[in-house]
Amino acid sequence: MRARFGWGAIARVGMVQAALGAVVVLITSVLNRVMIVDLGLAAAIPGAFVAAHYAVQFTRVRTGYGSDRTPRRTPWILAGMAIVAACGLLAAVGTALVATSRLAGLALTGLACLGLGVGVGLAGTPLLAMLAERTTGAQRGPAAATVWLMMIAGFAITAGVVGQLLDPFSLPRLVRVAAGVTGLAFVLSAIALRRLEPTGSIDVRGEDAPVPFRTALRALLAESEARRFATFVFVAMLAYSAQDLILEPFAGSVFGLTPGESTRIAGLQHGGTFVGMILGAIGTRRGGQLTRWAAAGCVGSAAGFAVLIAAGFAGTLPLLKGGVLLMGAANGVFAIGAIGAMMALVDQPGRREAGVRMGLYGTAQAVAFAVGGFLGAGLSDVGRVLLGSPRLGYAAVFLLEAVLFLAAAWFVGRSTPADAPRPVRLERDGDAVLAAVG
Repeated sequence: MRARFGWGAIARVGMVQAALGAVVVLITSVLNRVMIVDLGLAAAIPGAFVAAHYAVQFTRVRTGYGSDRTPRRTPWILAGMAIVAACGLLAAVGTALVATSRLAGLALTGLACLGLGVGVGLAGTPLLAMLAERTTGAQRGPAAATVWLMMIAGFAITAGVVGQLLDPFSLPRLVRVAAGVTGLAFVLSAIALRRLEPTGSIDVRGEDAPVPFRTALRALLAESEARRFATFVFVAMLAYSAQDLILEPFAGSVFGLTPGESTRIAGLQHGGTFVGMILGAIGTRRGGQLTRWAAAGCVGSAAGFAVLIAAGFAGTLPLLKGGVLLMGAANGVFAIGAIGAMMALVDQPGRREAGVRMGLYGTAQAVAFAVGGFLGAGLSDVGRVLLGSPRLGYAAVFLLEAVLFLAAAWFVGRSTPADAPRPVRLERDGDAVLAAVG
């Protein structure tokens, strides 16, 4: 029987997640801005780097399988954080190199982003599997909120502090600041993980012989519940990420808001997400299946997009703000329900497969993020051309996202109730699914 985490241990897991987020935001926000504004690169270039860092995370399933077969997950997490820190610094070096040697700088930055994706999977998958194994049903919603709110705090603090340290801006200063951020992220992770996982406390699930990776993956894909939940994660995250690159342009082109005003609109969404996560944590703590909270968040997100569509046609700024706030709050509820349900579904008593399961769901999420931003931006452009106006183009994308969220609610509603996972069943269609994914 594995010892359960108290809230202090959960906060330490959140510290690792915050450190991971601090390095990622260095790439997705700071270096993205430097490449576009200061180095004059096309926005598609850093966008492709960010997408590549997500796309390469298909390694999460294999990483989860590997951590399942070792007595402790901590070495995997530390190794992943070391790769994340090193690649975050290399990405900054590559960005600075672009000024003197564009091809070499872009090549180094691209390789660093690929390595960053591998490191994120290597650290994040075992970390969440460990959290899933060591929290109780009543803890999971609040634990998910604690860890994700700490990660968001890591995003915000890093962006704010780095912004201050970069002035007056220079490329050498960028590299020095990146070295400080990445080094501190690794040190904080090592401190948080020290003795978090007792030595030898995790059994290797008492199997007579290790199950080969392909067999473990086939068994997982044979479960209809696992397939449905992975589909839910992919569809919901596709809908969630598709608005990332178009919400502020929508506010600017349809409502005539200035860049500062549209940024405040995006801030309203993040504030709503923060409130939604807290409400979701309180709600899941008091009772109810986590999958139902996830479904409710999806339906609320769809309603938020419907309000945005109406606001676009009405041209009413208060309606726009209301839709953004509703969407953010519903996203927060959805995130807590989904993450909590994910942790419940991967914690299978008597079996050592939490890493493989978390890897499958993490892969679905990463691939959705890899394509979602480009999909939303591309479809808004296509819709604007075909439909003849920006208003209609954005409305078409928001409508698609609302439909995707409703589909996600249907998929998660058909998943196994959280904290009541069923044993693995081998079904014939498992082989077919495995063949379909290569």
